[in-house]
Amino acid sequence: MSEASIYTTKFFEWLSVFGPKVIGALLVFVIGLYVTNFVGRLVSQGLKKREIDISLQSFLGSLISGGLKILLLISVAGMLGIETTSFIAVIGALGLAVGLALQGSLANFAGGVLLLVFKPFKIGDLIESGGQTGVVKEIQIFNTIILTPEHKTVILANGGVSNGTIINYSKHGNLRVDITMALAQDSDIEKARTVAVETMLLSPFVLKEPLPSFNVLKVGDGMITFAVRPYASPDNYWNAYFNVQEDLRNAFVKNNIEGPTPTSITINK
Repeated sequence: MSEASIYTTKFFEWLSVFGPKVIGALLVFVIGLYVTNFVGRLVSQGLKKREIDISLQSFLGSLISGGLKILLLISVAGMLGIETTSFIAVIGALGLAVGLALQGSLANFAGGVLLLVFKPFKIGDLIESGGQTGVVKEIQIFNTIILTPEHKTVILANGGVSNGTIINYSKHGNLRVDITMALAQDSDIEKARTVAVETMLLSPFVLKEPLPSFNVLKVGDGMITFAVRPYASPDNYWNAYFNVQEDLRNAFVKNNIEGPTPTSITINK
């Protein structure tokens, strides 16, 4: 038998053994690519329907697509008889090393994903988190940026925000403004209430619904202390807080409703 015949025979023997594996691996690879692309499109459509941030849509789509393709390549390599245990071990070790090195950043990233997916607040909301209160200006992957009433920019780590308590003052569309005012102890309570409510309803910063209230909070120390409770939109909270007090003071003066008289106690020894 010639040398060419020997090589031809060996080739066909190899082809008979490995040919089905190669063909099967190619079929799995082609079908797998179609499935991964299909899953990627489904994920993208789901994220768009939930109105997830566009940057997160792109990142999650790439992450899921890349992960599925790596799994597909490992599966195809195993079908071809290539030992994949070492590859999996290397990938696992690299993942562990990166996770330990970026532990804090990954926690913030995970927190950012949770905030963008579940949306406990949105841009423009007035929130309190981590001891800070302000209007949300940006929701990034790793940080949330808020602007405080003092116009200070505060950068909050998303890990702490997602794991801590979040108070969203804008969720229901209005805020109750808590104010206390004192009047003379002999004041006509009903007259003061009527004047106060009418004055608050005339304010451009106070909502007509729910109605503002003016109730006795405490009687003592030579005066009557009232709980003044108007409602305002989140944008007008501080305008309502300051203007209502000024408007009420002017209205009480106009209607001869006196404020408390300062008193002092002198003890003679």
